[in-house]
Amino acid sequence: MPALSTREARLRRHRRLRRTISGTAERPRLVVFRSNRGIEAQLVDDVAGRTVAAASHTKLKKSFKGSKTEQAEAVGKLLAEQAKKEGVESVVFDRGGFLYHGRVKALADGAREGGLRF
Repeated sequence: MPALSTREARLRRHRRLRRTISGTAERPRLVVFRSNRGIEAQLVDDVAGRTVAAASHTKLKKSFKGSKTEQAEAVGKLLAEQAKKEGVESVVFDRGGFLYHGRVKALADGAREGGLRF
């Protein structure tokens, strides 16, 4: 059997995680997507099938300067701000098949600093 590509392996891990993780209106799922250029996150209510809030590296101010890790932390804080506007305080973290390390961890820490609980 040939080895999986990096993308296929990540998607396999994500599918395995999604078997147990599901978001509700009271506690939506915080989904992370990391690319080479930036990072994106959204809060998803799986029961209703809708996105509650979303944040991306493209929504940061143009004057933002910093490493990709600092960028991820800022995206986490931005998402927490939007979540508070929607009345969300607690979430279920879905790392999207990525390792909980580096930029994914920085986003989670930024969201916690912004006031989200998970």
